Amino acid sequence: MDYKPLPIGYENFGKLISEDYYYVDKTLFIKELLDNKTMVNLFTRPRRFGKTLTLSMLKYFFEDAYDFRGNKEDYRHLFDGMKIMEAGERYTRHMGQYPVISLTLKSGKQSTLESSMELLRTNLADEFGRHRYILQSDVLPQREKDIFQKYLTEEYEPYQYKDSLKFLCRCLKMVTGKDVIVLLDEYDVPLEGAYHYGFYSDMVDFIRELFGSTLKTNDCLNFAVITGCLRISKESIFTGLNNLDINSVLSLNYGEYFGFTDEEVQKMCMDYHLEHKYQEVKDWYNGYNFGEANVYNPWSTIKYMKDHKIKEDAFPASYWANTSSNSIVRTLIDMADREIKDEIELLIAGGTIEKPVHEDITYDEVYESMDNLWNFMFFTGYFKKISERFENRVNYVTMKIPNQEVLYIFENKIRTWFDAKLKKRDSSVLFEAVENKNADNIRNELRKMLYESISFYDYYENFYHGFLAGILYGMEYYSVKSNRESGRGRTDLFLKPVYRELPVFIFEFKMAKHTDKLENKAKEALQQIYDQKYDMELMKDGYKNIVRYGIAFCGKDCYVVVD
Repeated sequence: MDYKPLPIGYENFGKLISEDYYYVDKTLFIKELLDNKTMVNLFTRPRRFGKTLTLSMLKYFFEDAYDFRGNKEDYRHLFDGMKIMEAGERYTRHMGQYPVISLTLKSGKQSTLESSMELLRTNLADEFGRHRYILQSDVLPQREKDIFQKYLTEEYEPYQYKDSLKFLCRCLKMVTGKDVIVLLDEYDVPLEGAYHYGFYSDMVDFIRELFGSTLKTNDCLNFAVITGCLRISKESIFTGLNNLDINSVLSLNYGEYFGFTDEEVQKMCMDYHLEHKYQEVKDWYNGYNFGEANVYNPWSTIKYMKDHKIKEDAFPASYWANTSSNSIVRTLIDMADREIKDEIELLIAGGTIEKPVHEDITYDEVYESMDNLWNFMFFTGYFKKISERFENRVNYVTMKIPNQEVLYIFENKIRTWFDAKLKKRDSSVLFEAVENKNADNIRNELRKMLYESISFYDYYENFYHGFLAGILYGMEYYSVKSNRESGRGRTDLFLKPVYRELPVFIFEFKMAKHTDKLENKAKEALQQIYDQKYDMELMKDGYKNIVRYGIAFCGKDCYVVVD
């Protein structure tokens, strides 16, 4: 059976529909937008939740489009059979009726102010190029044509482009006689890059002036839609903009238009004959609460469907985790104290935390406090809202990890980063204790390290195995051998020396359900080395000095016996 191709990475609505890719119909977003009649709309959602595709859809719906030669473009056919066509003439009469400016700022994240400004200038010039047909109009005065041409050919310095969109609006209004719709995608990307590379204030100044002239003092503006991941404080970017309506993941409307609803995912599973995979998709990619809507991560859901059409028994993957560096999570680890570590462990165990949440923030404030960092992570998709309360003029949100995909980030990346920090600590006391057969000192050092590590409430033996192996890799003159065939079974771990006159260390691990069982379990582990003859291969290989350790673990406690 033929299936529609799945649109991995497609953000151009026109191309997606005309080439017959699978599309989850979100066109009623247009109806809600028209019903609300807000002049400037800001939508903040996590990355890969369909913001760019949504703006592309708006462009194809509203634009009275022409090619660069001035030939009329008709895109009405793209919406045949879509939900917006059933909404009535009150909405469909807006199709193809307005000049539209559509600009993305996602390429503005560069390592220098100069490179960022150059790319922004190029993007702005490209949008002028898309409207170059108006240069053929006799209505547009020669002075405006000359200025337009300089913007088009990038003859102005980058900073001179701060009034470019307002000027383009004025030119379009002159030629068409209609107010302009402005669509600005990923508005905060240049700001994020500017913060990381040290020119934040300069970029803020440019974006503030660009937005101010376009959105605040523009008599030619019909309405504007802006998207981004984070709501940047009004004081830093949207100064004096009183006609701004901000819609975040906490807002009550538009919730179902960024992400897939459960009904839409069930239909997708049926369309691709993956009904039996529905629960797995739900466990891994559902769980986001935007306003009153519960939605799935659209990027990951589509990637899952595509992979499972190729190989039905493929494992689910954390696709969303791989679309970003997750640097904000790494910062959380670097700043974490004992309280934060406990909260991370609680989240991994499926628990909740409550944090104050405020939607006005700037990138240079994100790292000022742990509350700001949790705040940032909430709005960028690492947590879901369970409940919220308002007290003393502060909004508190109870949040948790939304699904298995984000849990993967916490269980793997976060734990790996914590383990990397742990490996940097001085382990010489532990190494000396191992070499000297000092069980008490080994226990004390392991307890300290377990206390500092990120671990799970549902501990399992492999966690301790990997934990200790990672630490012991640092012992000089020894190599760590793990789960190697020896005797009648598999010893958990042994340290093999470079020189034969040094001792060999064998480790066997056990789990105890309660701390009062630790000593007995440790002795069982030691006896198992003898019973299963784990030392047989070493003795055959000529090693005479063999040290055997039995270690039992319970949570962050342990007990060590040696022979």
